Amino acid sequence: MKSEFTSITLLYIVLLLVTPSLFGQVRQKFDVRMPMRDGTELSADIWLPEKEGKYPAMLVRTPYTEADRQPRFPEFGKFFAERGYVFIVQDVRGRGDSDGEFNFFFSDGKDGYDAIEWIAEQEWCNGKVAALGPSYMGGALWLTACEHPPHLVCMASICPAGNYFECFIYHQGAWGSSWLTWLNITSGRSFQSNFFGMDMNKIMRHRPLITMDSAMGREMRLYREFLRHCTIDDYWKPLILTKEDYEKIDLPVLHVTGWFDVGLMGCKPYWENMNKYSPSNDKQYILIGPWDHMQTWVGGGTKIGQMQFTKESIVDTKELLLAFFEHYLKGTSPEFNFPKAKIYLTGTNAWREFDEFPPTQVKNIALFLHSGGNANTMHGDGTLAWNKPMIENPDTFTYDPQDPVRGNYGYAVDCREVEESRDVLVYTTEVLKKSIEIVGEVNVNLYASSDALDTDFTARLLDVYPDGRAVNLGAEPVGGIIRARYRDGYEKEEFLVPNKPALFNIKLFYMGHTFLAGHSIRVEISSSATPDYFPNQNTGNAVATDTEWRIAHQTIYHDKTTPSHIVLPIMKNSE
Repeated sequence: MKSEFTSITLLYIVLLLVTPSLFGQVRQKFDVRMPMRDGTELSADIWLPEKEGKYPAMLVRTPYTEADRQPRFPEFGKFFAERGYVFIVQDVRGRGDSDGEFNFFFSDGKDGYDAIEWIAEQEWCNGKVAALGPSYMGGALWLTACEHPPHLVCMASICPAGNYFECFIYHQGAWGSSWLTWLNITSGRSFQSNFFGMDMNKIMRHRPLITMDSAMGREMRLYREFLRHCTIDDYWKPLILTKEDYEKIDLPVLHVTGWFDVGLMGCKPYWENMNKYSPSNDKQYILIGPWDHMQTWVGGGTKIGQMQFTKESIVDTKELLLAFFEHYLKGTSPEFNFPKAKIYLTGTNAWREFDEFPPTQVKNIALFLHSGGNANTMHGDGTLAWNKPMIENPDTFTYDPQDPVRGNYGYAVDCREVEESRDVLVYTTEVLKKSIEIVGEVNVNLYASSDALDTDFTARLLDVYPDGRAVNLGAEPVGGIIRARYRDGYEKEEFLVPNKPALFNIKLFYMGHTFLAGHSIRVEISSSATPDYFPNQNTGNAVATDTEWRIAHQTIYHDKTTPSHIVLPIMKNSE
């Protein structure tokens, strides 16, 4: 092992000596300590231009350690330092080389403020600082912006975390399984990914959820706090931006996300509210590509699942960021030559530019669920049509939380396997005679009842190809999900009246897609999305401590008084 390590080290040194162009003529500083207001020191790596002087600076604040940010951050650091910027990557509190205890986003507002103001005072900074970063990093910069550091002049928010309770922690009330593993990853200072050899299926079946962390091998404070705070209370409110916050964020922002990016759900409220309330609403720009979460940072690819894209779908993100910062941070470019909104429409595979997003050319149109009462599976009699239902039998299915719907929940995959389950209702239009473009927010308004006090309902939108493939759309592979107890808001829990119909608004968020002529539009309705979300146990008990299981009998209504439907944002030229 020692000789192998020595050989790798010598090879790395040789590469440094013989190929200096790979590493560029920049200066680097490692483990630079930045003091926070409470005395805690956070660590940063810094890339600077070779020539000494005062430069505008860019700050990325990450919970992921040095090993995880290779090679993208050094690549960005070299790129921007060569062009007259200082590029800084800081480990957030309690992660990597930074002191303190990791506290999720709760410390990022004040720590981000202190980091920016420290940077502005350094001899190599001209006093202008930008915040940028993807995912967690993209969410952290918004909390920093709420603190109004005087030297923050613009931001690039890329696939950001946001909408913390509704979409990020509890997805419309449903508890996501990924929090167990993500919080384990961030529970130490280094990357904690020791899942090898674990029986994860056994762990995921453990109840109650509150002790599932111990079943995996580590008790985690944040995991348990998240589960205990199951409504929007004073615990969560510091992370939720208000109208008053947006009114005070006077910053140009470049928003970047993708149609298959879970960060789209975070990007949406930032984009909408900055356009509504910010004094800089005329300096907001959005780019949405056919990308998954990390492709928004690296520029995309030409394929996701069953979908193929043109090479024009790939964007040089470094050059895009450079153009934005040359104008708004450095001030050397007279303009940022970019439309208000630029989106890639899947299906037709073409970029579109708009003066607003969602575009004014969109008309929200309802597509109604119909059946004779037997819409179970893709072989049932469920249909979608533009006409409202009149007198129709409802559809029913049995949801057993110990035997939930399972299947392929990747992005843009063929979902016919899932549609063989009798606890999945399937509704499909006739074959389209002309193409239909949707650009904007998609919602399902579902009238349903259950014999349980609490349960979940799910919905997915799919494009059915001429060869029968049913390809799912959206930023969540499972589509949308709603927990019944939160159907009227997240401030309190309100249980169902058994067997009484209620309206459930299931959000599918933004989409930009063309259903081509010869294709069909499909909607799936069910009550579970395993393994992405822990099944609702249907008891009405506290989710954190529940150890009981109950089978629920679900009814979906589509008649004159309870017309379940999906609302599609259809471009007027394709009606």
